[in-house]
Amino acid sequence: MEGLPLRVLACGDVEGRLESLFGRVRAIQSKSGRFDMLLCVGDFFSSTSDAEWAEYRSGAKKAPIPTFVLGANNQETMHCFPHVTGCELAENITYLGRRGLFSGTSGLQIAYLSGTESQEEPTPAYSFSSKDVTELKSSLLSTPNFKGVDILLTSPWPRDVESFANSPGEIDTKKCGSTLISDLAASLKPRYHFAALEKAYYERLPYRNHTVLQETPQHVTRFIALAEVGNKSKKKYLYAFSIVPMSLMDPAELVKQPQDVTENPYRKLQKGAQKTKVLGCAEEETACQFFFDLNKHHGKKRPSDGKDRGSSQTKQAKKPPQPTGPCWFCLASPEVEKHLVVSIGTHCYLALAKGGLLPDHVLILPIGHYQSVVDLSSEVMEEVTKYKSALKEFFRSKGKRYVLFERNYKSQHLQLQVIPVPLDYTSEDIKECFITQAQEQQMELLEIPEHSDITQVVQPGTPYFYVELDTGEKLFHRIRGSFPLQFGRWVRRFLYPSISRSPPFSPTLFYSNEPQHPSFLHRWCSQARRTSMWSWTQARSSSTVSGAASHCSLAGGCVAFCTLPFPVLLPFPPLFFTPPFFSPFP
Repeated sequence: MEGLPLRVLACGDVEGRLESLFGRVRAIQSKSGRFDMLLCVGDFFSSTSDAEWAEYRSGAKKAPIPTFVLGANNQETMHCFPHVTGCELAENITYLGRRGLFSGTSGLQIAYLSGTESQEEPTPAYSFSSKDVTELKSSLLSTPNFKGVDILLTSPWPRDVESFANSPGEIDTKKCGSTLISDLAASLKPRYHFAALEKAYYERLPYRNHTVLQETPQHVTRFIALAEVGNKSKKKYLYAFSIVPMSLMDPAELVKQPQDVTENPYRKLQKGAQKTKVLGCAEEETACQFFFDLNKHHGKKRPSDGKDRGSSQTKQAKKPPQPTGPCWFCLASPEVEKHLVVSIGTHCYLALAKGGLLPDHVLILPIGHYQSVVDLSSEVMEEVTKYKSALKEFFRSKGKRYVLFERNYKSQHLQLQVIPVPLDYTSEDIKECFITQAQEQQMELLEIPEHSDITQVVQPGTPYFYVELDTGEKLFHRIRGSFPLQFGRWVRRFLYPSISRSPPFSPTLFYSNEPQHPSFLHRWCSQARRTSMWSWTQARSSSTVSGAASHCSLAGGCVAFCTLPFPVLLPFPPLFFTPPFFSPFP
């Protein structure tokens, strides 16, 4: 059974303004009831606060609530902390010490680290070094069944805390943050982490402390930075919350993931630390960090996109890998059935499926040779996202929505299969169709948490089956043995029970005049003219012809006139086009 929650206040830089702080605390308690403790991070004293502090030190005044503070961050206030290991500074005001773990009778575990990061040797008394962080981590991580701490108190912010999350505004954490604090937070896994010193309030979205689909779910961390007491901008400097000690919580309740949870912001720093360790200890084999550290011992490297990922800015983007044999989907290949192409972007193209499940079954494909989504560079992935947005808009205009799936198993070239479904199908309906079919095949389809993507749960070279709804909801199955190649097609009988034929829909090519298969190209281009869904394709080189019009004479007498708001399409087989190929469109 869970214990009663503790009511806690956290405060930013006090800077000697004790009357302002405690006056505010009294007002809060008179309105909301008594709190159990006040935790102060940042600068508790200032160099000019001796007179006000003297009244509390002498006992003339008393803090209204048990108050716990961190140590000095500069030489000027060192004299206010007489004992390095911690002590009572005044009645109800306690200095925790340089580093350690505070745990009262309630069972609440509060880890703390005083001071600011320093590279100097010897380390100043108001600073901490990598040795301090290592010793604090070792003392806690060696505890049997260690799962994390309830609260972490530091004065500096952790470096890169804003990664994957909301921006802290004017604060640049790459300049002000501490990498040692980031490392400490990643290791101790606090449920709450408080910091200050930057005269700003920032509450980050909660982040997870486990690798999705690879590790047992763990509790999330909430990072909150607080401003200074009595600041003129009225930025938040007090944070009130209730917390049940981790040791008293129901495990299932503890690991519940909120809707807005993000990835861990410190993964890249951990990767860098591991690489440094490898360089220093070549004889030791490094463990594969599932998210980022995909070294040569653990499958193929994700192709570089030419952007800074710890390498030189002058490094050129790698070309996509070349196919080992004929590829039916590389756009430059003679094997491509170009008459099915609907549009071409900079890195991707859209085509009708030759053996589609439905007349509007389309494929999003990279122009270059990539095997799966997890192999894509950032530029290609960005254009895939734009195609998905355009398809969502297109299908919504037709009273439909879509579901997308990918099978990275016994395939050379990435094919994102996009299937339209009726708009009244809910996301739960669609997911249930796939999950039911998976259960029939004795497979497990797992839902990928919100704010995660496929590149964060599987490494390149790993076989998988992947489903994505137009809402962004995702399902994933890691293929470990055999896998039915037609699995995605089989789901059609759940989505469209009225279609009783077991083989897939056998379309004629999209230029057919058959009534059951109207020209997708004509409707696509008509939609493009009415909306701005293709505006992102406008930015192309001057060597291309923008705003061209295609007068397409389709086989069977179906003719589509359409202005293409994207540059020249690939040369199509001349059989299907009446010259001139490009002509002005009024």
